[in-house]
Order: sequence, then C-alpha cells, then structure tokens
Amino acid sequence: MVRTVVAGLDGSPESSAAAEWAAREAELRGLPLKIVHVWVPAPDPLAQAPLMGVETQQQWSERIPREAGEGLRLRHPGLDVTEEQVTGTPSDALVDASKDAELLVLGSRGLSGVGGFLVGSVGLAVVAHAELPVVLVRADGQSADEDEDEIDPASATPPRPVVLGLDAGAPADTVIEFAFAEAALRGTGLRVVYGWNLPPYYAYGLAMDAGLNDELSREETDSLTEALRPWRQKHPGTEVALEPRVGSAAGHLVDASREASVVVIGRRIRRNALGAHIGPVAHGVLHHSTAPVAVVAHD
Repeated sequence: MVRTVVAGLDGSPESSAAAEWAAREAELRGLPLKIVHVWVPAPDPLAQAPLMGVETQQQWSERIPREAGEGLRLRHPGLDVTEEQVTGTPSDALVDASKDAELLVLGSRGLSGVGGFLVGSVGLAVVAHAELPVVLVRADGQSADEDEDEIDPASATPPRPVVLGLDAGAPADTVIEFAFAEAALRGTGLRVVYGWNLPPYYAYGLAMDAGLNDELSREETDSLTEALRPWRQKHPGTEVALEPRVGSAAGHLVDASREASVVVIGRRIRRNALGAHIGPVAHGVLHHSTAPVAVVAHD
C-alpha cells in the first residue's frame, strides 16, 4: 500500500489552507497527496426542489476536489496529487479514507478577535477516533506566514521550531518520534514543553521552599532527558530545548504556539466502554493554539 498525506476538503477557506499545508508536508515527506471530499446528499425534500436534484448537487460537489487538485498541481509541480469523493458521515468517511495514510490534515476557523481555533464537531470527532496523526490548520494568521517562509528559500526568517507537549511522567514514544521527525524534515529545532505540579501544601497558601522547587524541576528534567535520549541520538542535528513549566501544560503550549511551526500533542487511544475522547490538555490546545496542531494517537 502506497503511503500518502490526506487532506479533507469541503470547499471552505479553512480546508483550502489545510490542503495547501498538506501539499507542503507531502513534499517534505516525499509522499503523494490525496484530497478527500465528503459528499453529503441533501435530504429528500431539498433534493427534489428545482435545481437542487441529487445529480446537480453531485456535479457541483465534484468540482470542489477537482479544482483544488488542479490548483495544487500548478503550485507544486512534481507533486503527485489525486482527488477522491466519498459519501457518508464526514468524520467516519474521513477516518476511513485515511486509514492507510501517514497523516490526515483538516482545516479549522480562527476564533473571531482571539487567536486560536474554532474546532467543529467533525474535526473533534476525527481527532478523537483516528489512530493516525491528525493536523488541524487555520486559514489565517500564523499558518500562512509559516507557509510563505517555507516557500521562499531566500527568506531571511529562520524556520519556526516544532513545539512538543509531553507528560513528563509518561512520555509517549509515538508522539516523541513524530515531533523529532517533523523538526528534522523542516530543518528546525524542537522545544519540549512539559508541566509539573507543585506539592499539595503549596495550594493551601503555605510557603514553598525555593530549593525544593528547583529540585523537583531538576528531577522532572532529568527524567525527560533520559526518555528523549534515543531520539536525540537518532536526530543528532536537531537542537532540543527542554522547558519545564509549573502547572497544566495547556496554557504554556498555547503561549509557545505563537512562535511555532507546528505544535505536537498526544492523545491516548481508548478501546473501552468510556469511548474515545481527546482529554483536557489536547482540547485546550486545539481551541487556542495559533499554530497548526498535530494530534498523535498512542497506546
């Protein structure tokens, strides 16, 4: 099976930006790009209305992936681009269409007046159920700026680093590997942001010993340094910065996203009665990051 990068397309500016980001990612990885458009037929009463028949709808919807593919081939000569139209529930259809892909890329709107994503139900459902990495890309702001930097090799702007959010107590190998590979592909550094909690007595207003604070931070850093060692050896050219932060990592990752090319976070795969969910840290980062966010599923 040929590996691909898949971009979900619905004709919106957000999905067009995602397809453009996916095209550059496919070029970096040396992989073909597949554009997937999910056609959802109108309910029967609408389908029977004048000029809104099923055939008319399908003909119109077929233009979306075809025209997007033509534009991408013009802007990325040499990139193998294919289009596919599928039917069904959008989230299920996108997950199914990308089951053999290396990466699935979707678009999300920026929050009006506030930096960040407005993640719709389709995007959240895909992130919660897909077992391959899923990237959400904005149509405005930092995503576009980063794209221009990558397109213009003469640009004086150095590539933004990749930001990796980790649980220092249980770092996931799959997430770490993805982040190091992204940094290596882009020829940039890796910032590892991880949160750790203060001792319980600190929450009750008791003074915390500065020496103990430093000791706890060193312990977390030493543990994470050891966990990252195999990947630093595998990617010796990637500069790594460890950034411990007190408290929940979500807010710190959102802050770091302002200077990132992509933010990488993990999502634990759950195969039980509780069902799939993305967790509070991932949820916060997805909604407020100003950079594209890659969610990597792991056991």
